[in-house]
Amino acid sequence: MATEQRVRDLLDRIPTGIFVSGAFRDSSSGATFPVHDPATEEVLVEVADATPEDGAAALDAAVAAGPAWAATPARERGEILRAAYEGLHARADDFALLMTLEMGKALPESANELKYGAEFFRWFSEEAVRIAGRYTPAPAGTGRILVSKAPVGPCLAITPWNFPLAMGTRKIGPALAAGATMVVKPAGLTPLTMLLLAEVLKDAGVPDGVISVLPTSKSGALTGPLLADPRLRKLTFTGSTEVGAALVAQSAPGILRTSMELGGNAPFVVFDDADVDHAVAQALLAKLRNGGEACTAANRFHVHESVLEEFTDKLVEGMAKYVLGRGIDEGVTIGPLVSADQQATVSELVQDAVAKGATLRLGGVAPDGPGHFFPPTVLADVPADARILTEEVFGPVAPIVSFADEDAGVAAANATQYGLAAYIFTKDLDRALRVADRIESGMVGVNRGVISDPAGPFGGVKASGFGREGGSEGIEEYLETRYIALQ
Repeated sequence: MATEQRVRDLLDRIPTGIFVSGAFRDSSSGATFPVHDPATEEVLVEVADATPEDGAAALDAAVAAGPAWAATPARERGEILRAAYEGLHARADDFALLMTLEMGKALPESANELKYGAEFFRWFSEEAVRIAGRYTPAPAGTGRILVSKAPVGPCLAITPWNFPLAMGTRKIGPALAAGATMVVKPAGLTPLTMLLLAEVLKDAGVPDGVISVLPTSKSGALTGPLLADPRLRKLTFTGSTEVGAALVAQSAPGILRTSMELGGNAPFVVFDDADVDHAVAQALLAKLRNGGEACTAANRFHVHESVLEEFTDKLVEGMAKYVLGRGIDEGVTIGPLVSADQQATVSELVQDAVAKGATLRLGGVAPDGPGHFFPPTVLADVPADARILTEEVFGPVAPIVSFADEDAGVAAANATQYGLAAYIFTKDLDRALRVADRIESGMVGVNRGVISDPAGPFGGVKASGFGREGGSEGIEEYLETRYIALQ
């Protein structure tokens, strides 16, 4: 349990300025904006509000630092990332508490994010020394082919509010390992974690200018000039499909390399031969991890009609055990949603489903009082025209529908514009592989509800974006391929 004194002590110690050229400072305008606690709606701190001029300064620093950082031996870059990994663990309690304060998630969830987020630094510290090329004779006998890799150049990373640490380390880790420099624009709702991460990176030995962090309340005004600057060579974004599409359009004139990790509408498909108890246990993880505010969260539950009643009853029982409250309080297992807007969106989707005929089996109504709370909610008999089946929920709501056979289950899973994650449950390995091949998704979990892994390539298809983060594929997003023709 975090005492109020510990909260005050932490907030007094964290940096609140922009981070440019290895130092924290005020914005060029002197303006600040507030960061709120979603559990109390109170202001935690004021942070510097970066301007377009600050963005230009950050890109200047990234360009200036680029050649020396690219020339730094891969082993040294890897050792700096390893030091940052150790630095995160040394301050694990601070990071966990800070994430809970600004984002709302329960403290154990934040502790898990610290471990997950730090692992990207360890993984890419090891990948830095594995950047390889190839050498081969030309098949026609006309010469030799030499292929090498080079860092892409200055990058802009725009990170979301739901995983304020891990969504940063997942981008910063491979960029630094590849020898690229980066300007990070964290979400305005949750900038504090990224500012504290900048401090850790500086302490780990990242040279001045290689990383900048620019919190702002005016994202478009800051990022627009950066995207238009020909010195910027890469954009990586995690967020909604709508914003991602707009950023892709903005980046097109400069022919920027882009990576887009966008929205999801993950199906959770339970076949007739599934272990129902195991499926329910994994459903609780897939649905309620991060309070449901995850792009990989199970968004809709497609359950074979023969096990529908059993699965629904057991899911209601399991979700009813979660304790809603302020994330820093002892015993709380699910915190508030991040904002009033998010609370209103979730509530609206539930009301729409009920109005169209869904049965409310659990929750469904936001409690009175301060904070953006919404209880774990289960909807049964959800009609096909309910918005909650086609729109990303980003909250602790589980809509359940039935299907009759394998083909119908696959068709229901694929009935979405998104294709980020999917989950299937069956005891039949042949079916698991057969269905996984038919699912239109960048990632498929078979009999498991949490699939994110720094060693695996994270990313989607269709409206869920393109590019991959993590795995051996992740570093390729920050490398250019160079072909040298030799006589």
